[in-house]
Amino acid sequence: MKLAAFARKLALGIGAMTAIGTAWAQSASEISFWVRASDRAFVEPMVKAWNEKHDAKVALTVIPNDDFVTKFGTAVAGGAAPDVVAIDLIFVPAFAKAGQLADISAEAKALPFAKVLSPSHVRLAMYGDKQFAVPFSAESSFLLYNKALFKKAGLNPDEPPKTMADIEAAAKKITALGGGVKGFYFSGACGGCNIFTMTPYVWASGGDVLSADGAQETLDSPALRNTLAMYRRMWDARLMPGGVKTDNGSNFINPFFTGKIGMIGTGAFAIGLLKRDHPEIEFGVTPLPGDKGGNASFAGGDSIAIPATSKHKKEAWEFIQWSLSEAVQVEQFAKGGSIPVRSDFTDNKYFREDPRFVVAAEAMQSGKTPYSVHFNQLFNDPNGPWLAMIQEAIFGKGVDQAIKDGQQRFKKVMSGS
Repeated sequence: MKLAAFARKLALGIGAMTAIGTAWAQSASEISFWVRASDRAFVEPMVKAWNEKHDAKVALTVIPNDDFVTKFGTAVAGGAAPDVVAIDLIFVPAFAKAGQLADISAEAKALPFAKVLSPSHVRLAMYGDKQFAVPFSAESSFLLYNKALFKKAGLNPDEPPKTMADIEAAAKKITALGGGVKGFYFSGACGGCNIFTMTPYVWASGGDVLSADGAQETLDSPALRNTLAMYRRMWDARLMPGGVKTDNGSNFINPFFTGKIGMIGTGAFAIGLLKRDHPEIEFGVTPLPGDKGGNASFAGGDSIAIPATSKHKKEAWEFIQWSLSEAVQVEQFAKGGSIPVRSDFTDNKYFREDPRFVVAAEAMQSGKTPYSVHFNQLFNDPNGPWLAMIQEAIFGKGVDQAIKDGQQRFKKVMSGS
């Protein structure tokens, strides 16, 4: 999804399409591997480690995030797709439906660790009772909060919000500090950001935005209504900066770095960024709560698959299996601050050094992800129905009308009309 891509753009910077590993001549023993630019930081060391110990070399191509879906679809149609591809898990159903990915059901089922793989990744890898991908990288959403501001506002920094009402109450006390301090922040003009950070409140409150099979919208529920109403009240009470209304994700996490934002929904990437670039900010992380308690998270990240036209499926699968090994998931990903996609690796020596990573990892394993072949049109599109509903509910006509209009817009997209 666009959120994870943006988050890593902040930390890494993104250039034009590049390729590494071109020192090897094209041969039957070379595996071509495409990834989004947002994955560069953790994939390049991984590929280097593989190439140092294996005869079948991997040639990595890093593609700008916004171009990835188009370039991959064009490559498949033209018979020029790579042997392996790592794609945002939310796009797997659409690629599978289009016949662009190879069926790896038998291979995936035979994995000795199949039962400990991220449930959401596996669920979105299914289409027509067949499996077309396995998990590769993971991201989760949770509430990030400034402990220093909690202390100044008379709140216990070791007892973060447990309900949505707690969030609203804390936001009021933090905003009352004045001096430009605000209690809450979100990117109000970013659809992908809000499927990541807003939907968990809905899930934790017993609702959803789509049916389990992705065939029907389920927006008209007390859970979504209460979530949007909470955001609306916080906006009306000026508990958020005015800039949230127009933030299209370009400032998704930046405001928290100023030390003047009390709480913000974000992902595991933020932990590493804060530790490295803003050690002066004392922060905590906690699950996103529901209306009456409980919690939920968006399980994001990438899945890894073999395009249907790959000429090196055997070598590709060997590489995929290795990507799920402890050598990669723990010694490469967890060591670098990324969440493993295997639950048996959640408890690792690197995360034990900072329990905040454990919170993020546990959130991902119990997280949810909407299943839809129309995900991009529904949720990520800046002109799509999800963002239109959010803007109307929080900044416009109000919650009830927004949900009513949202239902009709969702149905139109899902019907293909």
